[in-house]
Amino acid sequence: YPVMLKASAGGGGKGMRAVWKPEDLQNAWESARTESKAAFGNDDMYMEKLIEEPRHIEIQVVGDSTGRACHLSERDCSIQRRHQKLTEEVPSPFMTAALRKKMGEAAVKAAEYIKYEGAGTVEFLVDKHRNFYFMEMNTRIQVEHPITEQVIDFDLIREQILVAAGVPISGKNYTPNLHSIECRINAEDPFNDFRPSPGRITTLHAPGGHGVRLDTHVYAGYVIPPNYDSMIAKLITTAQTREEAINKMKRALDEFVIEGIKTTIPFHRQLMEHPDYLAGNYTTKFMEDFVIKQPEED
Repeated sequence: YPVMLKASAGGGGKGMRAVWKPEDLQNAWESARTESKAAFGNDDMYMEKLIEEPRHIEIQVVGDSTGRACHLSERDCSIQRRHQKLTEEVPSPFMTAALRKKMGEAAVKAAEYIKYEGAGTVEFLVDKHRNFYFMEMNTRIQVEHPITEQVIDFDLIREQILVAAGVPISGKNYTPNLHSIECRINAEDPFNDFRPSPGRITTLHAPGGHGVRLDTHVYAGYVIPPNYDSMIAKLITTAQTREEAINKMKRALDEFVIEGIKTTIPFHRQLMEHPDYLAGNYTTKFMEDFVIKQPEED
């Protein structure tokens, strides 16, 4: 102990429980199984070592029908709330060239061993000593895939289609040439414990400019239902350095206007000013100590 219970069919933090002492195991196990069954129709569980205050770093891989795989560098997804990612960046501020090589080789080895075809992500937890532990593999395109595309000039969706058509990959492993950050814009109220904020978008003004990318399906007049995931946009900024990418993100967030509902834009504005974030000094526990400043009254 401590250990982590996880739903084998899980995702998005569902069916996960941290257990710190043996006497709490049974209740946590039953609670996680019940949640997993309700969310995924499957109550299979597994138990693993709990890594305290880790970085969540994932490696993007692509495999083809010949059994060969390559990696396209890492993404740092450590800033999370209830195991849901809030923002991601590449390269990781915590990464070293030696660690990237080791993690990349491990991810490629895993993908080739199972003869994986298509784009996928091998996710790891990394402790403060830069020891890394396999967590899971996501056998699909990730929400945060745009930041990988931005820093290596690579179209992951196109590559998936080519691989499916039987075209072999080059086998080249990539390292990031730029720095890219993604902020997930959710229809949630960050000043009210991130409660969902469904409703009609009355006004939408999208940010723009060099190095700014916005992936979204919403528009002025769009009605956000209460039944589904709250993410409504992904705002991505890319620049030569991390500092420049953060400054672009600040400007883009200030330009981004969504009215009629509450969104997480104000949270991301505050995050981009936080000294620990600016220093790249954060783990998956970051949000436990993050205090959101209430908006000033007009």
